[in-house]
Amino acid sequence: MAITLTDAAARRVSSYLAKRGGGLGLRLGVKKTGCSGFAYVVDYADQVQPEDVIFEQHGVKLLVSRENLPLLDGTQVDFVRNGLNESFQFSNPNVKDTCGCGESFSV
Repeated sequence: MAITLTDAAARRVSSYLAKRGGGLGLRLGVKKTGCSGFAYVVDYADQVQPEDVIFEQHGVKLLVSRENLPLLDGTQVDFVRNGLNESFQFSNPNVKDTCGCGESFSV
């Protein structure tokens, strides 16, 4: 199982961790919500939990709980800027459908 970070996502995580004065990396998960079933949850990680699986690319750690890993396996995390908006974007091969607003997905 694997989850990858693009170079742009890794640079964003590194710069944010430097601004906040530390941290281990990025924590990625999912929660049940929305019209389609699941939504991504992104946070900065300060410690490793016992259930975490750690992936590392471009010098940045990505932490995912074993419970969430089957829903996220194969996902690529990117960071994009579009005008004044910027966000992490996910290319997840497990997604079968998304809601109209793009906030949630089903597998």
